[in-house]
Amino acid sequence: MSNYEIPEVWEWEPDEKSETGNQPTAGSRFEQKLPVGDQPLQVYSLGTPNGVKVAIMLEELKEAGVENAGYDLYKINIMNGDQFGSDFVNINPNSKIPAMMDHSEDQPIRVFESVSILLYLAEKFETFMPTALAERTELMNWLFWQTGAAPFLGGGFGHFYNYAPTAQEYPINRYTMEAKRQLDLLDKHLADNAYMNGNEYGIADMAIWPWYGRLVQGELYGEADKFLKADEYTNLKAWADKILERPAVKRALEVEYKEL
Repeated sequence: MSNYEIPEVWEWEPDEKSETGNQPTAGSRFEQKLPVGDQPLQVYSLGTPNGVKVAIMLEELKEAGVENAGYDLYKINIMNGDQFGSDFVNINPNSKIPAMMDHSEDQPIRVFESVSILLYLAEKFETFMPTALAERTELMNWLFWQTGAAPFLGGGFGHFYNYAPTAQEYPINRYTMEAKRQLDLLDKHLADNAYMNGNEYGIADMAIWPWYGRLVQGELYGEADKFLKADEYTNLKAWADKILERPAVKRALEVEYKEL
């Protein structure tokens, strides 16, 4: 039983971690000049699941021989608060990685939110996304599912299982239930589909794999795969292992981020 009583009005109590961590306000906290390299695409990111999504797409474009998709990849150290600098906030006012600037157009275009970046690149280079209405819609279904589902996995299950300062039965049970429901959903879908969008690999796979594929492979949240009995999701595991064998995916996991 918790002794916490909900106050009538919530008040923020800043501490030493608040300088670089979460605050109840948006916007930049300091002046910043981000580097700009020679490549058309300037990407500011980190090797989190959302960051890996974009790294995979960029490496897949390279693997496919797509021209004008060269990129410079810079490290945004979220523990140091780089995401709250003025230049980064100008690209992504939400202060989350990844963010990208496309300098190949007449006027540079900013793109933020990982799935928005995937869609932008897929449409710009006309690849990894079907054009037929039914197939395109099915891909969009799974993309938007991922954007809505992942916060329950990362901010919910991952946080309370692996990062919270104390173990708490109620939130762990609540979010474990939802995590396993999501894994079961994917497992059932992949029983009849080679990839998320049927027989064609695409950006839905790139969006979902860094979260759910890496989870069942034991690469997220300590021993969460054992806790969740991930081996039971055989179709999901097979799909995850198949994605990992792609050369572009392997490179994306090992890509070096340039320091600011």
